[in-house]
Amino acid sequence: MPSVLAVFAHPDDIEFRAAGTLLLLRDRGWEVHYCNLSNGDLGSSVMTSARTARIRAAEARAACESMDFRWHPPIGRDLQIFYSDRRVRQVCSLVRKVRPSILLTHPLSDYMEDHMETARIVVTAAFARGIPNYKSIPARSPVLDPVTIYHSTPHGLRGPMRELVQPECYVDITSVADRKRAALACHASQKEWLDVSQGMDSYLVSMEDECRELGRRSGRKGLAEGWSRHLHLGFGNESDDPLRSALDRLWSPGDAGKSGMRGRSVRQRR
Repeated sequence: MPSVLAVFAHPDDIEFRAAGTLLLLRDRGWEVHYCNLSNGDLGSSVMTSARTARIRAAEARAACESMDFRWHPPIGRDLQIFYSDRRVRQVCSLVRKVRPSILLTHPLSDYMEDHMETARIVVTAAFARGIPNYKSIPARSPVLDPVTIYHSTPHGLRGPMRELVQPECYVDITSVADRKRAALACHASQKEWLDVSQGMDSYLVSMEDECRELGRRSGRKGLAEGWSRHLHLGFGNESDDPLRSALDRLWSPGDAGKSGMRGRSVRQRR
């Protein structure tokens, strides 16, 4: 069974950015692995850090189980996700354990450091997966299976300097949108926090607005998630694009309107 590993920063990040794509893969027989690096302990204005971490762990596990994904526990805390030797070795161990063909994570440029540091950690951990003298924590044997890293769109669909971000490809998630929404709704504690901290009157509406905008940009009707491949060097072959091979609802910008393209995979644009 092919496997996909999603490594994001906080509880609810996977639901916001990647759950639709992961659900489509799961429906096609892929084993989906779910990991947030942080326990989300700072995500409340009314609860203690310890209580917040406990509640958010329960919410994340409920969301994960609702989608029939495999859970992996967090290894850090909010605003303490730093690119460090130990963190890279810990994530490398997870990559060696799961041996994913597809690895999904944050973009390298985003609105907050936890997201960007997570992406950097994931890239180095995957690069180190096959190095025999690199010792992971916990120790696992090196693996040389090819892996393709895909970076999600940033929060707000803009980089930290307000620049618009255009993903390499779009995945039509309309058919699984209700399941994605239900999984995000498991993170009930975050409505209060995001209302207070980011002025998001409804984080469910915010998620759907972004997916609807990505659908509009793709030139198709419906909701979408956006992805961009990391450079292949150190990870696999230049032509590797397993997400495109696995899904029949993935398009590159400009594909809309081409005859015979609807509902079929398309060749990567050069």
